Amino acid sequence: MKENGIRLIQIGLRPNKEPFVEVQHDKIEKALLEMLDQRNHPMLVHCNSGKHRTGTLIGCLRKLQRWCLSAIFAEYIRFSSPKHRVLDQQFIELMSLKGFRRSLDERFVPDWAGLAFTKCSGEPTAA
Repeated sequence: MKENGIRLIQIGLRPNKEPFVEVQHDKIEKALLEMLDQRNHPMLVHCNSGKHRTGTLIGCLRKLQRWCLSAIFAEYIRFSSPKHRVLDQQFIELMSLKGFRRSLDERFVPDWAGLAFTKCSGEPTAA
C-alpha cells in the first residue's frame, strides 16, 4: 500500500443480524462521506464477503443518487444472493439522509455522484 500511495480507510460496521445487532447509522454516514470525496479515489469498497455491509452502504449511496427503492433492492439482491438480508433492505429504506449535505464538502464530490440538492432547503431531493 505504501509503495503505491494507497490509503486504507477502515470503518468497522456491524452486520444486520437479528435480534439485536444492526448497522450503525453514523458509520454509514462516515463511509458515505469518504466515498463522496474524490480525493479518496480510486476506491475499493469491501467487507468480509463484499455482500451485506457493502451492499447496505452502496444501497444508501444509491438512495442519495435518487434511485428508486425497487432498483436499489434489485442491485442489492443481485450481489448479495443467495442470502440477501431483509434487515439490510429495511435499513436502506428507513435510513434518513436529511442533514447529510451539511457534512459533505461539495467541492470534492465526484461528477458521477449524481447528487441533487434543492436550493431552498439544502437537503438532498430524495432523502
